[in-house]
Amino acid sequence: MSSDEMLHFPDDDALFRSEARYRALFEAIDEGFCIIEFIDGPHGPLSDYVHIEANTGYERQTGIADIVGKRLREIEPDAADKWIALYGDVLKTGKTVRFEQKFEAIGRHIEVSSSRVEPASLRQVSVMFRDITARKQAEEALRASEAVARRNVQRVQLALAAGAIIGTWFWDVQADRFTGDDALATAFGLDPGLGHSNLTLDQVTETVHPDDRAGLLEAIADALKRGGPYIHQYRTRRHDGNYYWLEANGRVELGPDGKALNFPGVLIDIEQRRSVEAERDKATSDLKALNETLEQRVAERTAELMRAEEQLRHSQKMEAVGQLTGGLAHDFNNLLAGISGSLELMQTRLAQGRISDLDRYLTGAQGAAKRAAGLTQRLLAFSRRQTLDPKPVLLNRLVSGMQDLITRSVGPTIHVETAFAGGLWTTFVDVGQLENALLNLCINARDAMPDGGKLTIETSNRWFDERAGRQRGLPPGQYVSLCVSDTGTGMSPEIVERAFDPFYTTKPIGQGTGLGLSMVHGFAGQSGGTARIYSEPGKGTMICIYLPRHLADDVGEEDVVDVTATPHSAEHETILVVDDEPLVRMVAVEILEELGYHVLEAGDAPTALKIINSGPPIDLLVTDVGLPGGMNGRQLADAVRAERPDFKVLFVTGYAENAVLNHGHLEHGMHVMTKPFLSDAFARRVKDLLSE
Repeated sequence: MSSDEMLHFPDDDALFRSEARYRALFEAIDEGFCIIEFIDGPHGPLSDYVHIEANTGYERQTGIADIVGKRLREIEPDAADKWIALYGDVLKTGKTVRFEQKFEAIGRHIEVSSSRVEPASLRQVSVMFRDITARKQAEEALRASEAVARRNVQRVQLALAAGAIIGTWFWDVQADRFTGDDALATAFGLDPGLGHSNLTLDQVTETVHPDDRAGLLEAIADALKRGGPYIHQYRTRRHDGNYYWLEANGRVELGPDGKALNFPGVLIDIEQRRSVEAERDKATSDLKALNETLEQRVAERTAELMRAEEQLRHSQKMEAVGQLTGGLAHDFNNLLAGISGSLELMQTRLAQGRISDLDRYLTGAQGAAKRAAGLTQRLLAFSRRQTLDPKPVLLNRLVSGMQDLITRSVGPTIHVETAFAGGLWTTFVDVGQLENALLNLCINARDAMPDGGKLTIETSNRWFDERAGRQRGLPPGQYVSLCVSDTGTGMSPEIVERAFDPFYTTKPIGQGTGLGLSMVHGFAGQSGGTARIYSEPGKGTMICIYLPRHLADDVGEEDVVDVTATPHSAEHETILVVDDEPLVRMVAVEILEELGYHVLEAGDAPTALKIINSGPPIDLLVTDVGLPGGMNGRQLADAVRAERPDFKVLFVTGYAENAVLNHGHLEHGMHVMTKPFLSDAFARRVKDLLSE
């Protein structure tokens, strides 16, 4: 071993032993102890302190584990600047500081003392923490107890000054000796002249009101157990036989073993106070009863108003029904008179052999029948019950196709303009009904401009948020608008409010049915949209139809239909006609047979199923939707297509709930048309289906 090694090891051993003693003393300190060291940072010369050493007592006292290596700004970021400044003063002056602080983050009261570690060049500060939470809680409890005692003394002093104290007692609990003064005896209905130095608890409580006795004994037992202040109210019977309210105020003193030593106290007369409280409670009860009575009367009055409102609505409804039925009766009676009169004249002329006038009468009857069919369709549109056959439609294309018709219909004094939106969305509607609605709006605009003017047809994309949709009675979303504006006379707010009502018209008698706008409104609503009127007297009118956007592929070009001749059957296809109305069934069968088709017929769905399942192959089913026998036309078609998915069906109906026809969303190979129909239109629809 070299001389250097012999000198080095003893020094290391001494250093090791010194370090061990230091560590043992360091850990023996029960208080939390740590050393923090100043570190430079980007925010100035006193940027932060880092914990470089801590004993195990640190975690016990502060509740913070693994503190070594953590910076002050990590532990308390909100208060770090305060602590950095405090430790900076200690480091700068070398003075020891000591203070108490409640750390909300850990819920503890800590006594903190801090000193500089010498030499100062180390830039280190030692900090000692002692948890004094228990001491603080004891001090707080003592202060609270003293506060209660002070309040009781103040109450007693006030009561004495006011003459409210009516008796005192002292109970030596250990000796079980109860002493009361004459005033106490009087308060409890006892003889004050007998002396009361050896009363028992039973004697004192004997005159307590039976309803209050159990509560009093429980309150006394609780006070003896916990010690401290005691307050309780109860009634006692006095010499006059009446019960009076009093309040007992006292304090139980406990010995070191926690057992009750003494129980002194006073009695306070609270009869007047209780009387005031009773009157107050009665007034509160009376007020509550009055409020309940008022609420009941308000409820009764509200119910009366609701009944009156319901009666008014019923009256208005009956008035509207009367107006509707009156208008229907007038129009249909006129049409029926024309039809029946024409038929009678035809019968008379046939009997006379005068057939030259038959064409005129026949044309008149057919015209009246067409007007009756149109009236029915308008009524169904108003009530949103018409049978629709919707398809994807581009409004710009539809309006362009009708522009010549509209221009001829409104006459030369009206200048027609169009304003089409670019990139217009597709909508999904019944083309024929939309064309009728647009034509109706244009005719109304023409009538509002008797001296001529400008008519504008405008399309646009609209996106309504919840508020805008609510203003128009629509759910929020994307819509396509079709608006017709005129420069005519305009409408007053009262007329706008009633303009969509059926048979309401401002036109002279004989110049309008009052169903045009109601049909437009009903059709728009049935199509998932709405119609709105914007008008001012003398400034013209704009009526807009809002229809939901249809998210689908672009609409293709419509096929041009050749209407020069009625299409006949080329293959002698077999068609089954199902209708429960014999006359309608007969007309359909004869039209088809005239066109060269082989036709079978049935009056209900079960009979039709038998024919389909047992007869010759059927190429097309023509069926009414509303059929008797528990199976409608849609159910009949579904039953057949379950076995033959490509089976072709034409629904012919006067009226059917759109839900039955899936709101126009029919499968491929299914079409629908409404009664009454022209024979050539019926023939073309049959030919189209068979050619698909």
